[in-house]
Amino acid sequence: MRFYLMTFMVCFTLSVLAEPSPELTYHLKASVTKVHVVTKNGGHGVGTGVVVAKDMVATNCHILANAKGVNITKFGDSFAPVALKADWKHDLCIMRFEYLDLKPVELGDSEALQYEQSMFSIGFPGGPPKPLITSGKVKALYPLDDSMIVRTDASFIMGASGSPVFDEQGRLIAISTFKSPGRGAYFYNIPVKWVKVLLDAPETTQLQSDILPFWDAPLHARPYFMQVVLPYQQGDWLTLETIAQDWVKHEPNTSEAHYYLAVAQANLGRDQEAEISFQKVLSIQPQHTGSLMGLGLIASRSGNAMEVARTHAALTAISADLGEEFDQVLAQKPQ
Repeated sequence: MRFYLMTFMVCFTLSVLAEPSPELTYHLKASVTKVHVVTKNGGHGVGTGVVVAKDMVATNCHILANAKGVNITKFGDSFAPVALKADWKHDLCIMRFEYLDLKPVELGDSEALQYEQSMFSIGFPGGPPKPLITSGKVKALYPLDDSMIVRTDASFIMGASGSPVFDEQGRLIAISTFKSPGRGAYFYNIPVKWVKVLLDAPETTQLQSDILPFWDAPLHARPYFMQVVLPYQQGDWLTLETIAQDWVKHEPNTSEAHYYLAVAQANLGRDQEAEISFQKVLSIQPQHTGSLMGLGLIASRSGNAMEVARTHAALTAISADLGEEFDQVLAQKPQ
């Protein structure tokens, strides 16, 4: 049971994704910068930034924190910031420059995002000379403070921190920030809502801070959506169930809390409980493909061919690729 319940989460990343138009990405790349820092040990670090207002470039604070020097480069020119706006807890910093002749991107609405919505990011993963494009979809939304963390299936590596995440129309919706460790990593992005708030915050010139970002807190103090990853990946279903139950207790209207509880219940052989939890997820988030898949697998195990067909139709309505992936998962199911 454990094998195929974990497998269906991986197979969702195999869909063929539509690339944004070359014209759109050409114009957006002009607003994406490489961020360079001199570390306190004299080393060189690289990240990504995006122009969010006149003379203003947003990036992650963890790129800049405690650096001895910072600058950005674009079109062969180098610019040093003259001031900083910092939200250290949320790992968002905005640098102000003088005479930065770069066009700001349009700020979108992170509060209106939907599961399976297409997105793409532009950044410098690995520090290449030119920005690269990565496409994907929104896979999960996690409420945090006054907004939500956006998880996508668009991967990123060192150098891509601070990369702008855009919707299909090229509006900024998030900033790539951190990922979970190990294989099958999850990729998390902070919402554009926090960018809008920080633009109105006071400035500082201080790069030093002892405030850790929320994602770097001790494990027990991290958000639930981070606490569930390790037991989920390791197949530690009892631990996952315990964390998910606590998550549901504290955030009863968060779909992902009920989802991880359902996965634990299904893998512990309690299909009736899992079915109730999966249905709860869908009552909150109708396009939660993991829950649709989970219900389809339960229906298959019980021999409910009509429900299997209904699940297939629901997944296909979201994406034809998802219907095919469901067929693949059913084929992997132990006989």
